Amino acid sequence: MSTKLITALTAMLPFAASAQSSLNLTQGVTEISQRVYDLHMTIFYICCVIGVIVFGAMFVSMVIHRKSKNPKPATFHENVKVEIIWTVIPFLILIGMAIPATQTLFAMEDTSEADVTVLVTGSQWKWHYKYFEHDVEYFSLLATRQDQINNRLDKGENYLLEVDRPLVIPTGKKVRFLVTSDDVIHSWWVPDFAVKKDANPGFINEAWTKVDKPGIYRGQCAELCGKDHGFMPVVVIAKEPAEYQAWISEQEAVQKQAKEEEQRLLSMSMSKDELMELGERIYLGNCAACHQPNGEGIPGVFPSLKGTNMVMNDKSGHIDIVVNGKAGTSMQAFGNQLSLRELAAVITYERNAWGNNTGDLIQAADVNQFVKE
Repeated sequence: MSTKLITALTAMLPFAASAQSSLNLTQGVTEISQRVYDLHMTIFYICCVIGVIVFGAMFVSMVIHRKSKNPKPATFHENVKVEIIWTVIPFLILIGMAIPATQTLFAMEDTSEADVTVLVTGSQWKWHYKYFEHDVEYFSLLATRQDQINNRLDKGENYLLEVDRPLVIPTGKKVRFLVTSDDVIHSWWVPDFAVKKDANPGFINEAWTKVDKPGIYRGQCAELCGKDHGFMPVVVIAKEPAEYQAWISEQEAVQKQAKEEEQRLLSMSMSKDELMELGERIYLGNCAACHQPNGEGIPGVFPSLKGTNMVMNDKSGHIDIVVNGKAGTSMQAFGNQLSLRELAAVITYERNAWGNNTGDLIQAADVNQFVKE
């Protein structure tokens, strides 16, 4: 059974393969996603035809050969011709299904000759994007308001599918994704692209897409990666090439300026009030989900920061675990997520909030010196 014959069979069936349904596979916006959808519909219709034939033959046989009509059953056993027919026909059907499926799989895995390459790194519970051709990288975090999550406000249109910084890609260009993780297994999934790749620690999986139509496309982590698995969305904005180039140039300039500004601020000290104000904002946005807003953590799951030996007495150890994380635990490294001033502020806040009152003021220079060591 050739690919053309299968396509023709699909076209003749009463339900068009292009029909959209909330119960069906997403048709998508790329050539690959359309091929996946067409393959899905083709095999679905083939299965429908097989089901009608098999169950039809079964019910007809049950009616015609029921006991009340024909009380003497036939005595024959084997039939070589029948055995050959019901072996050869399924074999040909499977070959006919395997040919277009294999072609589509090869196309999905062909990441060669990409115009743009993005490193996608999953971490609990956010995505990090790094553009290989440009000095641009950033984290993308859930932007849904906590009031909506806690049912104090009505859910928005894109509830749990909105982020603070979406991934931006150009239209009409082949974009390659290198997908990995720095903690547990995640899965980067955008249904409109027919892209779903596991992000495994220590491994890099490849995927690609080519979007022809500008727009906003949403997805999420499709792997159960921890307690906040449902709060790890993916948002991709496809822009026209000229608009994309302007955006990427702007981001390069902004990030370069931020690095220069951070180096300038290393020689400056912040007051305790400034550190505590900034530290509280950083803590509530990045740490409170695990250690709780009151710093008491979750017994047996996430340790308390209130009155513990490390926070009260081990300043170097405290800086180390915030900057570099702790292997084998959910404590991730924030050294590549926060600026030196933000790191200094959140450490200062933890050492002086909730009655800790150590009096320690951690400055950006202290964190920078520790990182270099």
